[in-house]
Amino acid sequence: MKVLIIGAHGKVGRLLVDELKSRKIDFAAGLRKEEQINAYQAEGIPTQYIDLTASPKDIQNSIAESGADTIVFSAGAGGAGYDKTIEIDLDGAIKTMDAAQILGIKRYVMVSAVYSDDRTKWEASGIRPYYVAKHYADKYLRSTNLDYTIVHPGTLTDDPATGKVNIQSNYEGGSVARADVAKVIAQAIQTPSSIKNEYNFSSGDQAIQDVIR
Repeated sequence: MKVLIIGAHGKVGRLLVDELKSRKIDFAAGLRKEEQINAYQAEGIPTQYIDLTASPKDIQNSIAESGADTIVFSAGAGGAGYDKTIEIDLDGAIKTMDAAQILGIKRYVMVSAVYSDDRTKWEASGIRPYYVAKHYADKYLRSTNLDYTIVHPGTLTDDPATGKVNIQSNYEGGSVARADVAKVIAQAIQTPSSIKNEYNFSSGDQAIQDVIR
């Protein structure tokens, strides 16, 4: 297995780098900016250049170059505006899904968000464009032939990891540490039964390895 983390410079992405290293899972950190690539390489972290605003063919070539057989999409525009959110969180995501299918890469893990399928919550969130993008990216992923997993974490915090979450069939509120989101992603990657499954979760008292197994 080799994992390409698309969005490895984001907060969850960087924590996932550390989590995969601790589990001795082969990976490449997908990055766009030269300074990010240089900084990661200085730490001995393997990198792969990928620009989600590039053409579908260029993105396909970047993914092929990584040698990955598993993709984690953890990229996002980070509040850079409606246009950029749609370009990165939606169109960028779809271009990577299409590339994976062309290249014969089956495994794909999407970092989504709680309420991505509940339109009644979008307006009050203050980040409606983000939810629009996530909703349709998730919907497109479900229509592919990829072996996908979609994770829907609650409100993200920078608290230390606990290794425990509360998996919910219908989200009931709560927050979760980004470090625990990284653990959920890593566990899903290593767990075949997570394929074609989605996980809504917040902090809780259930060991991650017990609820994703």
